[in-house]
Amino acid sequence: MQRGIRSGAAWIASEEPGVRDDFLASLEEGELLALPYIFDFWAMDHQLPPEGDWRSWIIMGGRGAGKTRAGAEWVRAQVEGSRPLDAGRCRRLALIGETVGQVRDVMIFGESGILACSPPDRRPEWEASKKRLVWPNGAVAQVFSAHDPEGLRGPQFDGAWVDELAKWKKARETWDMLQFGLRLGDRPQVCITTTPRNVGVLKDILKADTTVVTSAPTEANRAFLADSFLEEVRTRYAGTRLGRQELDGVLMEDAEGALWTASSLEARRVEAAPVLDRIVVAVDPPVTGGPNADECGIIIVGACTQGPVQEWKAYVLADASVSAASPLTWAAAAVRAMENWGADRLVAEVNQGGELVSEVIRQIDPLVPIKAVHASKGKVARAEPVAALYEQGRVHHLRGLGPLEDQMCAMTIQGFEGKGSPDRVDALVWALHDLMIEPAAKWRRPRVRAV
Repeated sequence: MQRGIRSGAAWIASEEPGVRDDFLASLEEGELLALPYIFDFWAMDHQLPPEGDWRSWIIMGGRGAGKTRAGAEWVRAQVEGSRPLDAGRCRRLALIGETVGQVRDVMIFGESGILACSPPDRRPEWEASKKRLVWPNGAVAQVFSAHDPEGLRGPQFDGAWVDELAKWKKARETWDMLQFGLRLGDRPQVCITTTPRNVGVLKDILKADTTVVTSAPTEANRAFLADSFLEEVRTRYAGTRLGRQELDGVLMEDAEGALWTASSLEARRVEAAPVLDRIVVAVDPPVTGGPNADECGIIIVGACTQGPVQEWKAYVLADASVSAASPLTWAAAAVRAMENWGADRLVAEVNQGGELVSEVIRQIDPLVPIKAVHASKGKVARAEPVAALYEQGRVHHLRGLGPLEDQMCAMTIQGFEGKGSPDRVDALVWALHDLMIEPAAKWRRPRVRAV
């Protein structure tokens, strides 16, 4: 891989127009004609294969992030030699998409497909009857559909390009059959271009020691995307879990036995909250401060509590959590959140800091109304009644709560399966206990009639 070429492109792109013009003028005619086909020069970092002895390279990106172009260029790099008729590293490749039509229309004939990327003297021929591409040097790429995993039984390959594996209905079966066919050459490799989805086969490949990953959001390729497209998808999906998956290229996972799932949270999303009767800011302070400290969870939640208790609704408004913060820093962030949202009071867990928690907050604002709460149950036991509110459709989320929702989907009946401590979830639980669960318990409590 010619990393020097890549850094040269970055240098040229950052220079003044005159410098770029001088550079282009210095090239001979042959060099100038070849320049558009030197992908290392133009590629973004996530489009270049990592170095090292890997077997699977996953390019995981948002819609329009340049994944198809990267896959097509990787195929070129495998089959082409120094001159048009020279052999490359690979001679027999597999091209696999959800259907044969999608392989043909996107991976081969698409605007970023193999034919569009290939220089005229190295462009392969499409043999429709045999469903294959044949290069001038004799290299062959055969087309397969993920709808027919058995079609991969028999052929053998020294490389493969797999597109949108995460949306295949028979992804596991197709992937397994491909592995048996990758038996030619010294080091068969696979390039996987996909928008991430929470499917088992993709997660298994990601866990393999022989897998490398590059990723990028849709925005990374904005120079080649219509402004109207970006504006539309930002407006509609920014700040949602679907947006994080489809635009940011982030794999959104649900843990086994999770109290919340991505789909259930997405179903409860709203664009705005109604007029609220109460708003609280809940704080779950870290045990210690400094660069190695846990996050301080700061979650803002409001509720409509008019009418019968079963009609009460809560709205998670914002996440103001801070990382590696000193006590004064997180206390200031919590007080600022109260001011920004006009909250009625601040709910703070005091298990770790005791009275110190309230004292630190009062250093920022001596008059802030604080309710100190002490955990007598474990995290899961506290979270389960809150999860029940979600199942009843009584809690809704506004946009922009991705990190909180990630923690929620990692909270299982066995405990938290994410990294660190679920400080954001703890704060959310305290807020909903204060707004919904405790008032409802008092509302339902039978009154003792005087005798």
